[in-house]
Amino acid sequence: MNPHEHRHTFDTINANVGKFHLGGKTVLVPQMNEIAAHLFSATLRGFGIRAKTLETYRGLDLAKAHMSGKECYPCMVTMGDILYFVDQEQKRLGEKFNADDYVYFLPDAEGPCRFGMYTKYQRLVLDSCLGTGRLRIDAITSDDGYSFEGLLDESRQLDLRKASYFSLAVGDVMDRLLWRLRPYEKEPGTMDAFIQKAMAHMEDVFEAHAGRKKFGTILDRLEEIIREGKSLIDPTLPRKPLIGVVGEVFIRMHPPSNEDLIRTLESFGAEVVNASLTEWVDFVSYVNYKRARGRFRQNLKQWRIAAAKSCLRETIGYRLDYFYQQFRKNKVYKRVTPLIDLIEDHDMAHLDRVLTKADLFTFDLGTEPGVCIASVLEHIDKGVNGVVNVYPFTCMHSMTVSAIIKPKMNELRIPYLDISCDGTAQPGREAAIRTFLYQVHQHSRRNGGKERRL
Repeated sequence: MNPHEHRHTFDTINANVGKFHLGGKTVLVPQMNEIAAHLFSATLRGFGIRAKTLETYRGLDLAKAHMSGKECYPCMVTMGDILYFVDQEQKRLGEKFNADDYVYFLPDAEGPCRFGMYTKYQRLVLDSCLGTGRLRIDAITSDDGYSFEGLLDESRQLDLRKASYFSLAVGDVMDRLLWRLRPYEKEPGTMDAFIQKAMAHMEDVFEAHAGRKKFGTILDRLEEIIREGKSLIDPTLPRKPLIGVVGEVFIRMHPPSNEDLIRTLESFGAEVVNASLTEWVDFVSYVNYKRARGRFRQNLKQWRIAAAKSCLRETIGYRLDYFYQQFRKNKVYKRVTPLIDLIEDHDMAHLDRVLTKADLFTFDLGTEPGVCIASVLEHIDKGVNGVVNVYPFTCMHSMTVSAIIKPKMNELRIPYLDISCDGTAQPGREAAIRTFLYQVHQHSRRNGGKERRL
């Protein structure tokens, strides 16, 4: 490729990846987590934005035609999702298909993780496909705490961000409700069907009320769902061993990519709690706050007053972001925990202190291993009988977690299992999970189980 071709490629990426106004476009939302994606799309519709949740795991063959296989596995999955949508839409609309009518909503991140390259790589693929060069990628980024600036009119940006975070928190609770109740259902399959129906209902509720920030009304409906879900279980069944799941955020939240890991663990007699989706958003806000505070102090020491003032504004902004997120999430859990004993989500400031005390890693690096390692320590404190770390094959961050936490788990005699995923069938996986579950049941018998009401 000559230098002029390089310049054309970079210019195309810069022009078609970034923050674009969503008015008049159909926003395509990929599924990392099914419930959260649908509730987020409904929230966008509540603000007058046409939004559609993409079908997932239907376009892997389309993605593989453009990939070497060495890319991060979630990149392949999301690439397949958007290519499958475009393929189906072109077949449906024919010559009426216009890529400029759509915006692909794909968050971004800084740091060494390959996640930061998804938007760039997928932009190159879309540019190489016939008719998709003008399909823009709307990429909010961790650099500014996933700000919605530029996505819609300034007067509504903050409201949309608040409602969007709320939709993710409610999605987390609905997931935890499913994992809490499914191992004890009276009839196999009833909880899955119930949650699908509940998700569709909550989509309508969010579309109707999220734009007006009527969060209390939405939580009223969530309480009804919890009460109805509890009626589908057998409360006389004994508590099962509890397993905590951590790992790379996409793989652990996306059942098709992790081969339905949670259901597999449940099938061997366990109850499972997965790390939340809001955990990552909270972590980004908290780390951005700490970094801004550090820059403020450094500039103040050096008497760079103008720079210190700028950093102080950043510090206050990120601190308010984090405070609001904790406030809103605590409101959600405060409504649901009197009805059912769901494990509440982590507070990042607390996890930071836990990690500092353990002296195993540090939040200062701003990367995923910090929050994963601290989450494992929290799972231990809450009395889990085993921990699973699930991640894409060759994921640097998750292998770091494994290298640090596995010796700690051996020392504490708590079962631990690493599971890497790349879309291929692994012959020894079931044997590894069965062995792990045998150890989990042994640990539960040795240590007893905390009685939890259903």
